[in-house]
Amino acid sequence: MKKVIFISSTGGHLTELMQLAPMFDGVDATLITENTASNSSLKDKYGSKFHTLVYGTKQHLFSYLFIFAFNILKSFVLFIKIRPDYIITTGTHTAVPMCKIAHLFKKKVIYIETFANSKTPTQAGQMIYPIADLFIVQWESMLEVYPKAVYGGWIF
Repeated sequence: MKKVIFISSTGGHLTELMQLAPMFDGVDATLITENTASNSSLKDKYGSKFHTLVYGTKQHLFSYLFIFAFNILKSFVLFIKIRPDYIITTGTHTAVPMCKIAHLFKKKVIYIETFANSKTPTQAGQMIYPIADLFIVQWESMLEVYPKAVYGGWIF
């Protein structure tokens, strides 16, 4: 059975990612997101197949640099522990290190650009686009921004 990490930051990106929950049944799925109170029920639901990274925001840049560095290390540890075949993400900064690590180890990266952007790319999208094995956009207009992407329609 294929091992798949589904990863995103909390909030809207996680809401989008959870739209893919029916796919969890067909694979050996692990869910990774940021550790926030709003995500606590996911630990109960997914148990040992649920992991968290430290929540951080770029609004507090100094502390975010340390949090981001820690999350890179933790992502590497989780990657080695889980040994996924695929990474599927809806973004954003939380998922970038995991995608880069997966690419380094020649694993498949599937990135779904957020529904929130219909005309402009996200920073995470711009970083993952060159390495993604499949890059999906939810707005047809985003094909102008990402010409090699696939239009998948709305995830909702």
